[in-house]
Amino acid sequence: MSNIKDIAKMAGVSVTTVSRVINNHPYVSGEKKIAVRRAMEVCNYQRNINAVNLSIGETFLIGVVVPFTNHPYFGLLVEGIASEAVKNNYKLVLFQTNYEENREIEALKMLQHKQIDALIICSRICEWDIIDEYVSYGPIVLCEDGRGRGVSSTYIDHYKSFSKALEYLHNNGHHKIGYCVGRKKGANSEQREKAYKDFLTKLNIPFESKYIFYECFNFEDGVEVIQRLTKMSNPPTGLLVSSDQVAAGIVTCCKEQDILIPNDLALIGFDNQPIAKIMNITTLKIPLIEIGRKLLLQAIDKTTTSHEEIFVKLIERQTV
Repeated sequence: MSNIKDIAKMAGVSVTTVSRVINNHPYVSGEKKIAVRRAMEVCNYQRNINAVNLSIGETFLIGVVVPFTNHPYFGLLVEGIASEAVKNNYKLVLFQTNYEENREIEALKMLQHKQIDALIICSRICEWDIIDEYVSYGPIVLCEDGRGRGVSSTYIDHYKSFSKALEYLHNNGHHKIGYCVGRKKGANSEQREKAYKDFLTKLNIPFESKYIFYECFNFEDGVEVIQRLTKMSNPPTGLLVSSDQVAAGIVTCCKEQDILIPNDLALIGFDNQPIAKIMNITTLKIPLIEIGRKLLLQAIDKTTTSHEEIFVKLIERQTV
């Protein structure tokens, strides 16, 4: 493959002149421009875009970290991120971590090595001390409360949203309430757990560890929840489910086992995904596409660290 030295030799000009022509720099005579361009055409010369981007200090690439690419929650976040990226002439580099720390660190190292301009982490697995090592290399944006951490964030207050849903179930006559979440650990899971325990303490309701279901991400996990619940001698009458996909699995399994919703079991989902509307599931609406757009705008803002809380709305349907 020809390089600019080859082009310069063929055109009979200096390497500096070739560089100026390639980068549309002024002060090059028309005769030399023609000679350089003719030589480039003969050699089928193509610019090294990586080198060009390195010279201007930008790649116009934004990294996006998600644990799964096949989950609707993260799909909608990425849709919002991608939509705003197109408007601002950026491309995305997608990292699927499966909640493996080393994969997230690989994304952070790409920021360190200037292979991407910024990094959006939609669901974090690394501890803060690791994230802190990379904040000096470029904008890092999180989909969780990152105030005081040197990062930008657009986030939901899961303590408030969980408390709101628990109170709604309680006001509808439910005192034995459980919940389903994805990860046992993580910032959002910790907020939800605290909201749940504070709720029980406030109403003097005993804590039942068996009412909490972890590793609930997909439709099939909802089916497993009901299988466990039907084996209990004193099951909960209400469930707060952190994913509409899981809630849909619960509703489907209940119908198959003649468990009446909401008479035998009431439930509230999260996100307000299309499946919740189709199956008339009461849920908390989270504007995921809008959150994705805001995350991208924060990522391309090189001068300001910002934080924005997004508020949820209860959508009342037929499962409570």
